[in-house]
Amino acid sequence: MGRLDGKVALVSGGARGIGAAIAKRFLDEGARVVVGDVLDEDGHQLLTQLGDGIRYVHLDVTKPSDWNSAVSEAVTAFGSLSILVNNAGIVTFGRIDEYAHEQWARIIDVNLTGVFNGIKAAAPVMARTASSSIINVSSIAGLRGYQNVSGYTASKFGVRGLTKSAALDLGGSGIRVNSVHPGVIETPMTAGMTFDTGHVPLHRVGQPVEVADLAVYLAGDESSFVTGAEFVIDGGEMAGTVAPPSD
Repeated sequence: MGRLDGKVALVSGGARGIGAAIAKRFLDEGARVVVGDVLDEDGHQLLTQLGDGIRYVHLDVTKPSDWNSAVSEAVTAFGSLSILVNNAGIVTFGRIDEYAHEQWARIIDVNLTGVFNGIKAAAPVMARTASSSIINVSSIAGLRGYQNVSGYTASKFGVRGLTKSAALDLGGSGIRVNSVHPGVIETPMTAGMTFDTGHVPLHRVGQPVEVADLAVYLAGDESSFVTGAEFVIDGGEMAGTVAPPSD
């Protein structure tokens, strides 16, 4: 039996990168999955790759109506909803004193309010299932500050706090809520960027499937007593720094 047999998941930002890896792993473990994204072409290509047991919907996480439609698709297509992965996010760069108000409003709207919208839309349906799990993808930028990404950092700290409050509010409904905090992961969002991993204990960047493996644990009944927690997956970066490897 698969670890997620009988479960139905909704994954935002699921057309590529970490979200797509999570959708694939969930399918591998027996779940049925609704993928939501604004990248419609990538989303439909993912359907072709993954085959049965998956649906794609256009999902702008800033729009509550899109969320309601995505939740309805899960219930209509698969009969229930027991897993929500809030993965959609964006990053923008700039010194805080040069960061435009429009940039700030946009990144908070997508990265933080988008998570709120997802929880609000999904929770009433998830409460009908005996054991449900919400997984909010934050970042190690939700645990520490980084230069020139004030909006991203603030939004990811917000996701961390929202997760804990939601866990308190929803625990009585049988819904667990946890946050995942990846370090640098090789995805389309990081394509073209150069990262020095000499200070990271494992001396490398992570892969989407490694985050997806953690998501499988949090989505399934193996983590039935886990809620309001934060899970760091960063190659040890938050543990401290190490000397770079010698040549």
